[in-house]
Amino acid sequence: MDYTQVLLKPLISEKATTAKEECNSVAFYVHPSANKIEIKKAVEKVFDVSVEAVNIVNRKSRDRKRFGRLVGRIAGHKKAYVRLAPGSKIDLFEGV
Repeated sequence: MDYTQVLLKPLISEKATTAKEECNSVAFYVHPSANKIEIKKAVEKVFDVSVEAVNIVNRKSRDRKRFGRLVGRIAGHKKAYVRLAPGSKIDLFEGV
């Protein structure tokens, strides 16, 4: 898989912001079939940083119910928490 298809978008949430401040890690939504090695290579190539570790979280799709009736489906996704090496930094929204 090409490295431009691996990273879909950065994940901006309270948990991701806390992880960025405390342990120098950045969170991304990634392609469902991407593995840790592909994610590491993509982050290193796109942002020109060194990656220390990659952790992956899979969220399953689930049914959406209202008043006990099925009204739809919520799509699943795959997230990657990428811990950067000391001295490396990714500035996604620092100046905004």
